Parts: sequence; structure tokens; C-alpha cells
Amino acid sequence: MPYHLYHLIAFVVSALIVVWATPIVKKVGLKSGRVDNPGERKVHQRPMVRLGGVAIFIGVVVALLIVWWSGGFARLPQEKEYEIWGVTIGGLAFFLIGLADDLFNLSPFKRLLAQMLVAVGAWQVGVQIEFLNVPFLGIVNLPDGVSILLTVVWLVGMANAINWIDGLDGLAAGVSGIAAVVMLIVCLFMNQPAAALIAAALAGGTLGFLRYNFNPAQIFMGDGGAYFIGFTLAGVGVVGLVKGVTTAAVVFLILAVPILDMSAVIIDRLRHGKSPFKADKRHLHHRLLQAGLSHRLAVLFIYSLTLWAGTLALAFSGMPSGFGYAIGATVLLTYTSWQVWRTARQS
Repeated sequence: MPYHLYHLIAFVVSALIVVWATPIVKKVGLKSGRVDNPGERKVHQRPMVRLGGVAIFIGVVVALLIVWWSGGFARLPQEKEYEIWGVTIGGLAFFLIGLADDLFNLSPFKRLLAQMLVAVGAWQVGVQIEFLNVPFLGIVNLPDGVSILLTVVWLVGMANAINWIDGLDGLAAGVSGIAAVVMLIVCLFMNQPAAALIAAALAGGTLGFLRYNFNPAQIFMGDGGAYFIGFTLAGVGVVGLVKGVTTAAVVFLILAVPILDMSAVIIDRLRHGKSPFKADKRHLHHRLLQAGLSHRLAVLFIYSLTLWAGTLALAFSGMPSGFGYAIGATVLLTYTSWQVWRTARQS
């Protein structure tokens, strides 16, 4: 079997399982009363099941297991196979942390501590930022102390960044799906097939979930889904792109929207003397709604931002026609920006 066919299998299997499993998860959630009720900083107006991450997790993991069973890992060096399972098992742990929060409402301190411990474990099994390819400086090797610090901050930070943008129907799933597809393409271009397998499965799972999560949503992914997706994206960035001697700018561009949104919110909260972990309505999607945009237009605008940043990553990676894709995405972003400006002006 051509090796790249395994990536297609991972994508399709993950998407199909999520599409099949999500209604079942929704039914179980409704029967058990595991719902997210409307609130002051919530956008939805009725109770919603918030366990959709269970379906995403099952889809991604089963897809990877099928690829492994069919021999898709056989051609990988042993250390690359370890990295796949390091990201997958770490994703499982982050999923369980989020699921526990969905079910039992953990304190922020307990969640953060558990996430940091899992991130340290992931670093120990090879999910490590060992060096950075810095423009004009070349490869900069990192001592273990700096490596573990950067790795933990990256893995934990991205998990929470995806969770923080999960504020509108389809927003986190769509942004993550776009980022995962771009990571899949860049990993294949950089000859990192192991990381590309995870990206393919994650892309299929998140995009399949949009069948039920796009506005008007029928179900939410919850903290379990957001933490799993965020950690997995961050893990793929480490084992596929940073270790693939890609400049840090490429990874940053792919995930620029959730990173910048989280950073801006934290800075704004600190500037106003508030805890960076205190939930409020300072996120980009909240500000777009306050400007008068519809739910769907706000989400589509953020999608276009994510796609534009992703195509810039394709261009910076040296991919042929990368700048052509970036030009196309710039046209799309210009159009959606004009729609945003016109709508905000009329409101």
C-alpha cells in the first residue's frame, strides 16, 4: 500500500467515527443530565451537552489504532513510533483531565497542576523542544532545563488556548481542523510521516465534529475535547515541525489565532488588575459579537484568519506554490474583513 494512503485512511476513519459516535454521546449526555447551562458569559440560550470531545477522542484514537494494526507504523523508525504514542497517550491524559472537569468541575489550580505533570511525562518520552531553528542564527540547542520549561509551557499553553476559544458554535473545532490540515500538509512536505498521521486523524475528527457543532450547534466538545485537541496540535508541532528543523515561525503561524487570542486576553486582564484565569468576555469572538456581527460571520471571519495564517506557514516552509495559496487566502480574508467592517458599521 502507498504510504500516504495511510494518512487518508486516518483522516476518513476518524471523521466517520466522529460523525457516527457524536449522536450517541449526545443521547447519553442528555439522559445523564451532563449539560452546559446558559450563563452570563455564555452565548447559547439552552442547555447543551458538552461531552462531544468523547466522540472526537474515540475517532482519533481508533483511526490511529487501525493504521497501526494495518501496518502503517511498520515503516517508521522506533523513536518516531514512540513519539506518536507519546503524543497520543499525553492526549489521552489531557482528555481525561478535561473530562473530569466537565463532570466534576475541577478547580483551575488542580487542572493546571495535572496538565503540567502530564506535559513533563510527555517530555520524558521524547515530546521535547530540544532545539530551535532561529532565523539568522541557525540551530540553537537547548539545555534540558530550558527544553523542559519551553515544552511544558507550549503543551499546557496550547491546550488552554484551544479551550479558551471554544466560545462560539463550531469555532474551536473549525480553527483546530484548519490548523490540523495545514500541519498535515507541512509535515508531509517536511518528510515527517509519523506526525502527519496524528495530524490527519485529528483533522478528520475535528472537521467531522462540525457536522453537529457548527451553528446552530447540537453539542459542545467540552473541556475534554478542547484539552485533547490543543495538546495534540501542540505535540504534533513539536515532533513533526520543531524536530523537523522547521523554523519556529511556521509552527507559530499555524496556531497564531488561538495563541494571540490567549496572549491578548491574559495581558488585558493583568493590565486591569484581574486574574489571568478569571473568565470574562475579552476574547476576539466576544468582541466581534459586541461589534454587531452575527454568530456565523464572527466564526467565518476567524476561520479566514486561521486559514490565512496557515497559508503563510506553507509559504515560509518553502512549499512550492505556498505563496500562491497565501495570496488566495489573503483575498478571502480581505472579503470577510470587508463584510465584518460593513456589518459593524451598520449596527
